[in-house]
Amino acid sequence: MNFKLLLFASMLLFGSMAFVSPSNPAPKKMLRHVVLFKFKDSATPAQVKEVEDAFRKLPSKIKEVKGFEWGTNNSPEGLAQGFTHVFFVTFESEAAREVYLPHPEHKAFVKVLEPHLDKVLVVDYWTQE
Repeated sequence: MNFKLLLFASMLLFGSMAFVSPSNPAPKKMLRHVVLFKFKDSATPAQVKEVEDAFRKLPSKIKEVKGFEWGTNNSPEGLAQGFTHVFFVTFESEAAREVYLPHPEHKAFVKVLEPHLDKVLVVDYWTQE
Protein backbone atom coordinates (compact mmCIF):
# COMPACT_ATOMS: atom_id res chain seq x y z
CA MET A 1 0.00 0.00 0.00
CA ASN A 2 1.22 3.50 -0.76
CA PHE A 3 2.78 5.06 2.40
CA LYS A 4 0.91 8.37 1.97
CA LEU A 5 -2.39 6.51 1.57
CA LEU A 6 -1.65 4.39 4.67
CA LEU A 7 -0.77 7.53 6.66
CA PHE A 8 -3.96 9.27 5.50
CA ALA A 9 -6.10 6.22 6.37
CA SER A 10 -4.48 6.04 9.83
CA MET A 11 -5.18 9.72 10.43
CA LEU A 12 -8.81 9.25 9.45
CA LEU A 13 -9.22 6.19 11.65
CA PHE A 14 -7.40 7.41 14.75
CA GLY A 15 -8.38 11.04 14.36
CA SER A 16 -12.05 10.15 14.65
CA MET A 17 -11.68 7.91 17.72
CA ALA A 18 -12.22 9.20 21.24
CA PHE A 19 -9.32 8.10 23.42
CA VAL A 20 -9.79 7.23 27.07
CA SER A 21 -7.04 8.52 29.33
CA PRO A 22 -6.77 9.90 32.88
CA SER A 23 -7.50 13.37 31.52
CA ASN A 24 -10.29 12.06 29.25
CA PRO A 25 -12.08 9.27 31.20
CA ALA A 26 -14.64 6.96 29.66
CA PRO A 27 -18.15 8.42 29.69
CA LYS A 28 -20.06 7.50 32.83
CA LYS A 29 -23.07 5.25 32.34
CA MET A 30 -26.30 7.12 33.00
CA LEU A 31 -29.81 5.94 33.73
CA ARG A 32 -32.32 7.24 31.18
CA HIS A 33 -36.02 7.56 32.01
CA VAL A 34 -38.01 7.93 28.79
CA VAL A 35 -41.66 9.00 29.09
CA LEU A 36 -44.13 9.25 26.19
CA PHE A 37 -47.58 10.82 26.46
CA LYS A 38 -50.73 10.43 24.44
CA PHE A 39 -53.16 13.15 25.47
CA LYS A 40 -56.93 12.79 25.53
CA ASP A 41 -58.68 14.15 22.44
CA SER A 42 -60.42 16.60 24.77
CA ALA A 43 -57.13 18.13 25.98
CA THR A 44 -56.86 21.72 24.78
CA PRO A 45 -53.58 23.26 23.56
CA ALA A 46 -53.52 25.34 26.77
CA GLN A 47 -53.85 22.22 28.92
CA VAL A 48 -51.10 20.43 27.00
CA LYS A 49 -48.85 23.48 27.42
CA GLU A 50 -49.57 23.47 31.16
CA VAL A 51 -48.35 19.84 31.30
CA GLU A 52 -45.26 20.65 29.23
CA ASP A 53 -44.40 23.61 31.46
CA ALA A 54 -44.93 21.61 34.65
CA PHE A 55 -42.67 18.77 33.44
CA ARG A 56 -39.98 21.21 32.28
CA LYS A 57 -39.80 22.72 35.79
CA LEU A 58 -39.02 19.41 37.52
CA PRO A 59 -35.24 19.46 36.92
CA SER A 60 -34.96 22.78 38.78
CA LYS A 61 -36.96 21.34 41.68
CA ILE A 62 -35.45 17.85 42.00
CA LYS A 63 -31.65 17.82 42.29
CA GLU A 64 -31.38 14.14 41.38
CA VAL A 65 -32.28 14.97 37.75
CA LYS A 66 -28.96 15.30 35.91
CA GLY A 67 -30.29 15.83 32.39
CA PHE A 68 -33.57 16.66 30.70
CA GLU A 69 -34.81 16.86 27.12
CA TRP A 70 -38.24 16.89 25.59
CA GLY A 71 -39.97 17.34 22.29
CA THR A 72 -42.97 16.46 20.19
CA ASN A 73 -43.27 13.75 17.58
CA ASN A 74 -42.47 14.67 14.01
CA SER A 75 -41.85 11.21 12.57
CA PRO A 76 -43.17 10.72 9.03
CA GLU A 77 -43.53 6.95 9.60
CA GLY A 78 -46.98 7.05 11.18
CA LEU A 79 -46.05 4.59 13.93
CA ALA A 80 -46.47 6.83 16.99
CA GLN A 81 -49.83 5.27 17.97
CA GLY A 82 -51.09 8.67 19.10
CA PHE A 83 -48.13 9.45 21.36
CA THR A 84 -47.18 13.06 20.75
CA HIS A 85 -44.72 14.02 23.51
CA VAL A 86 -41.47 12.49 24.70
CA PHE A 87 -39.58 13.48 27.85
CA PHE A 88 -36.08 12.21 28.48
CA VAL A 89 -34.88 12.41 32.11
CA THR A 90 -31.35 11.37 33.13
CA PHE A 91 -30.19 10.09 36.51
CA GLU A 92 -26.80 8.98 37.78
CA SER A 93 -28.19 6.01 39.69
CA GLU A 94 -31.24 3.93 40.44
CA ALA A 95 -31.19 5.48 43.92
CA ALA A 96 -31.62 8.92 42.34
CA ARG A 97 -34.60 7.64 40.36
CA GLU A 98 -36.01 6.20 43.60
CA VAL A 99 -35.91 9.73 45.08
CA TYR A 100 -37.48 11.26 41.96
CA LEU A 101 -40.49 9.00 41.49
CA PRO A 102 -42.19 9.61 44.89
CA HIS A 103 -40.81 13.17 45.23
CA PRO A 104 -43.56 15.67 46.17
CA GLU A 105 -42.76 17.83 43.12
CA HIS A 106 -43.09 14.82 40.80
CA LYS A 107 -46.38 13.86 42.46
CA ALA A 108 -47.64 17.45 42.01
CA PHE A 109 -46.73 17.25 38.32
CA VAL A 110 -48.65 13.97 37.95
CA LYS A 111 -51.76 15.71 39.36
CA VAL A 112 -51.45 18.35 36.61
CA LEU A 113 -51.01 15.61 33.98
CA GLU A 114 -53.61 13.02 34.96
CA PRO A 115 -56.81 14.81 33.87
CA HIS A 116 -55.43 15.22 30.32
CA LEU A 117 -53.61 11.90 29.85
CA ASP A 118 -54.95 9.12 27.67
CA LYS A 119 -51.88 6.84 27.72
CA VAL A 120 -48.33 6.87 29.00
CA LEU A 121 -45.35 4.70 28.07
CA VAL A 122 -42.24 4.62 30.26
CA VAL A 123 -38.96 2.88 29.48
CA ASP A 124 -35.85 3.15 31.63
CA TYR A 125 -32.42 1.94 30.53
CA TRP A 126 -28.73 2.23 31.32
CA THR A 127 -26.67 3.81 28.56
CA GLN A 128 -24.42 1.37 26.73
CA GLU A 129 -21.05 1.89 25.13
